[in-house]
Amino acid sequence: MTMKGSPAEKKSALEALQATIARIEGHKNRKRAVLPFGVKEIDTRLPGGGLALGALHEVAGGGNDALNATAAALFAAGIAARTRGKVLWIVTRQDIFAPALDQAGLAARRVIHVEASSDNDALACFEEGLRHGGLGSVVAEVGRLTMTASRRLQIAAEGTGTIGLAVRRWRRQTEAADFGQPTASTTRWRVSVLPSAPLPVPGVERPRWMLELLRARSGVDL
Repeated sequence: MTMKGSPAEKKSALEALQATIARIEGHKNRKRAVLPFGVKEIDTRLPGGGLALGALHEVAGGGNDALNATAAALFAAGIAARTRGKVLWIVTRQDIFAPALDQAGLAARRVIHVEASSDNDALACFEEGLRHGGLGSVVAEVGRLTMTASRRLQIAAEGTGTIGLAVRRWRRQTEAADFGQPTASTTRWRVSVLPSAPLPVPGVERPRWMLELLRARSGVDL
């Protein structure tokens, strides 16, 4: 669909469309709190000007390797660090590196670690954490995420106002196709590692990522 008219007319039409979608989704009288990134290029494309609290969000690396998986986890850690209260972090592999989370702003004293033996167990802990209501955020590493499971997580998050971050990780590259399947998440992100930017100090370079917003419910496409 192509919208014609002046920029003001396009903006008005877009706002009207977003309002219609919100009514259909049952949020007519609810103004959801958001967590801004503080980056205009991102916040202006998210409904409300930031990442919705009380909602489920998905993050995945741009490839099925350790570097891209780390980038996705650090992106989630940076979001969780800006919430208030303890952060429940659920893993299915023992490879989380606390000093790296601290560099992303998430202090070790704020993190409650849970190790789950399977995706199903991780999802159960994820939902319980979101329903608790006393946590700043819940982060969980999961592979397969069905519409039914994601809808349960979304409802749990909406009920308490806790933000849920699903860091998608797969054992095999062939499983990564599941990331393209529809879910009830509010946003979906992909984080890919880029060549580092050189600094004046030899041997030290600043890490860089390519951040893609693949889906934003009622948002603006990049």
